[in-house]
Amino acid sequence: MFDCWTSFDVAGVHFCINFIFGIFAVAVLLFLVTFFVAFRKPSIVPGKFQALMEMGVEFVREQIVLQMIGPEGLPFFALLATFFFMILFENILEVIPGINFSPNSRLAFPAVLAVISWVTYNTVGIRRHGPIGYLKMVLFPPGAPALLYILLSPIEFISVILVRPVTLSVRLFANLVAGHFLLAVFFLGTLALLQSGTLTVIGVLQPVFGAAAGVLAVGLVGFEIFVSLLQAFIFSVLSASYIAGAMAEEH
Repeated sequence: MFDCWTSFDVAGVHFCINFIFGIFAVAVLLFLVTFFVAFRKPSIVPGKFQALMEMGVEFVREQIVLQMIGPEGLPFFALLATFFFMILFENILEVIPGINFSPNSRLAFPAVLAVISWVTYNTVGIRRHGPIGYLKMVLFPPGAPALLYILLSPIEFISVILVRPVTLSVRLFANLVAGHFLLAVFFLGTLALLQSGTLTVIGVLQPVFGAAAGVLAVGLVGFEIFVSLLQAFIFSVLSASYIAGAMAEEH
């Protein structure tokens, strides 16, 4: 647990400002400043930073929105781009010296994003098909034998309505927690091996093992950067696919 830096009450609700809140605020600030600096004065011939951000935005538009939903999904472009970049900025804090922690390694943050995704695709489905039509589409996917619906309908209800936000949040949370522990083990192991050499044969070899662990730790930093990007992409792609499924006439 992290100690409160400060706390206050609002309408009877107690708020604690601690390290977790602080790094989340850093991620939000990084998100806002990045887009403000990149696009505050857009030019026809973009500079390097504007061009880089335009590539990122275009990637979300082309590879997530249009690939998963099609042109009809462009109204959700802002939401999916926010998912992608916000998760990426939160994840990347894990490898920033002095922070070395991602808000997404606390389940509450991925859970909030997953609930937003859940509300969005269910709202889209209800608005497109009506409450009864959407529930019918979920519970009775076409093409299955009638008797199979006895087993299929409860499974579809659980997987589509109940489990999806859980899997979205747990997938992101678990990957960030695993990465955090992996980096901690290798970097702490490097320090322990380098500082605890003795005159025994094993003790003499400990600095060698420590140096090897340090090299692996640096390599894992690069791997965690890749995982940060990959998890942002996966969350956004799955959200887009759920929206597309809710909009479709048939599964």
